[in-house]
Amino acid sequence: MMLYPAMNKLTSYVPNRYMLVNVVARRARQIAEAAEEAGEPLDEKPVTLAINEVAEGRLDPGSVEPAAEDSAD
Repeated sequence: MMLYPAMNKLTSYVPNRYMLVNVVARRARQIAEAAEEAGEPLDEKPVTLAINEVAEGRLDPGSVEPAAEDSAD
């Protein structure tokens, strides 16, 4: 169970839980790909970094671009 950040804090930035999962997953992929391309190790998991970005208000649903395979539909 996730204790921090609280779900109500996260949903204050992203309207619902389903969209939150989608936004965090896409951002986590972006973080992981950028770290891999740069060849630098991450101190925390990409999902943790993405959740922290949402909790700090630095990430909202409109700021994460869909992946190429997601937009092919």
